[in-house]
Amino acid sequence: MANDLALYLFKQGTNYKAYEYLGAHRESKGVYTFRVWAPNADAVYIAGDFNGWQADIPMKNDGGVWSITLKGFPIGKGDRYKYIIERDGVRRFKADPYAFFSETMSNTASRLYNLEGFEWTDKGYMDYRAMKYTCLKDGEMPSVPMNIYEVHLGSWQRNADGGFLNYRELADRLSAYVKRMGYTHIELLPIMEHPFDASWGYQVCGYYAPTSRFGTPHDFMYFVNKMHSVGIGVILDWVPAYFPKDAHGLYEFDGGPLYEYQGEDRMEQKEWDTRCFDVARNEVQSFLVSNAMFWADKYHIDGLRATAITPMLHLDYGRNPGEWNPNPDGSSINVQSVHFFKKLGNEMKRFYPDVMLIAEENTNYPHITKKDGLCFDMKWNASWAPDTLKYIQYDPFYRKEIHENLKYSILCAFDERFILPLYHGELVHGKKSLIDKMAGDYYQKFACARAYLGYMMTHPGKKLTFMGSEFAQFKEWDFDDSLEWFMLGYDMHAKFQCYVADLNAFYLENPELWEQDSNWEGFRWIDEYRRDENVLLYDRVAKDGSALTVIINFAPVQRRYHIPLNGEGIYREVFSSDEVKYGGGGVTNKIPQRAVKQYGGYGIKIWVPPMGFTVIKKIEGNEKA
Repeated sequence: MANDLALYLFKQGTNYKAYEYLGAHRESKGVYTFRVWAPNADAVYIAGDFNGWQADIPMKNDGGVWSITLKGFPIGKGDRYKYIIERDGVRRFKADPYAFFSETMSNTASRLYNLEGFEWTDKGYMDYRAMKYTCLKDGEMPSVPMNIYEVHLGSWQRNADGGFLNYRELADRLSAYVKRMGYTHIELLPIMEHPFDASWGYQVCGYYAPTSRFGTPHDFMYFVNKMHSVGIGVILDWVPAYFPKDAHGLYEFDGGPLYEYQGEDRMEQKEWDTRCFDVARNEVQSFLVSNAMFWADKYHIDGLRATAITPMLHLDYGRNPGEWNPNPDGSSINVQSVHFFKKLGNEMKRFYPDVMLIAEENTNYPHITKKDGLCFDMKWNASWAPDTLKYIQYDPFYRKEIHENLKYSILCAFDERFILPLYHGELVHGKKSLIDKMAGDYYQKFACARAYLGYMMTHPGKKLTFMGSEFAQFKEWDFDDSLEWFMLGYDMHAKFQCYVADLNAFYLENPELWEQDSNWEGFRWIDEYRRDENVLLYDRVAKDGSALTVIINFAPVQRRYHIPLNGEGIYREVFSSDEVKYGGGGVTNKIPQRAVKQYGGYGIKIWVPPMGFTVIKKIEGNEKA
């Protein structure tokens, strides 16, 4: 793209490959061109290892974008650099907003890196993705299973000395593990460069640089390529709502508000002490939309989850009366953010129609995933975890009082295209781990957790579970330490991991559980009124009409139930959480039964285990069933 056109499109908010224009780019051996947007600067200098970090190499201003091509300097891959931004006599050292590689932790310089040269071998996976996920362009939920394993790379596993594994070590170990456990995708807490470990990655300073904590950009390409080689998709958490106030970052980049809103009513998100992107500014739109496309283009990423977009959509979010200004009609919706998300969604579908855009929004803003709305492909169901986890923390005797907590998620299951998230935010900061949330004694906790995950995996919507939950780690998640893998040396934890792997496999093998996730044709109640018994009965239905009948008993009482079924035939139990191999008591129904006509319809009688999850399926023409 010619430089004049690139600059024009950047200022129009339509340069969706701004990363090919701005930033640092190698022209030939020892020759690099640098460009940075700083329209309010009085002067800008390039400084780095190659000139002793002195302000002696001035850059040229062209419409607010400063540039220079360096020749004859001892400069090359991995060298560190920053921009010195001068305004009103004050000089500030700033990292490159478009840098492909950066220092991290206590060091903050950008580093030169050529992204070209990595040999991708994932064409087969990319072709599969195009075949299965291009339906997103038409506003449809993919008719494929999606079982996402949420991971924080710094604390999934660590070296024996407590140090980080690198991207390549993580790729080899994690790809084998998630494949064996039956997940289809991983979702990574932000891996974009961030200076503060305790932010979990959500305080991003380098939006175009995978964190160097774990290696180089090519190392991260290896990570994605390895995941694709075993059929695992990679979703990244992405932070378009805010950025931190680190002096080297985007904060007041050219001496005053630039990437952030200028008005005090919108500038800051006080809850997190961060600055809010001015998404109405064309150059900021180019920065953010380009960034979304960058991860799809250069790293073959399969999806982005836009985190915490609620403050972007609501002018009054986290603000007291008098701290925000309403729209002329008195409303509080940020129409600039609405326009930005529509633009982002439409442009991503134009260029990358098989890459998922997922929203985390907590106020039930309407039509997040609709064409006439914000154009996201899927949305985290914000009420799923709070409602259901509240239920399972109650003593079973009192659960009837909040039985609606279980049913509410089904009542609204098809309002949007939902993912059910059992995510990191619910398992940290005093909220307890998944297993520790369960009411009851030690064995009841495991039984209840098995039933709870059974409900999640058979509920309409795609699935997401945070690491450690799959082997019932009792300790809350700690970003600064490895998961407690030694717990697998204890019998109940090993059996629970076996249960999760089998449950995941069961989900993958049965299209009834994922083909019709976005409409009522995929779900029907059998009996939704057994609140006093802590029981749910429902069918999940595939496109061909085949059904799985699900019975979940959240009471610590074994029951003998007549189960109404969809027509005559032979039925058998195809899954039970109470198998001895899972740590259960062995209350199962091994013998297939022919449905008998009773109570005006067909049905069978089964034993339902205490704190148990049972699935029944019709077997047609199978004499050996």
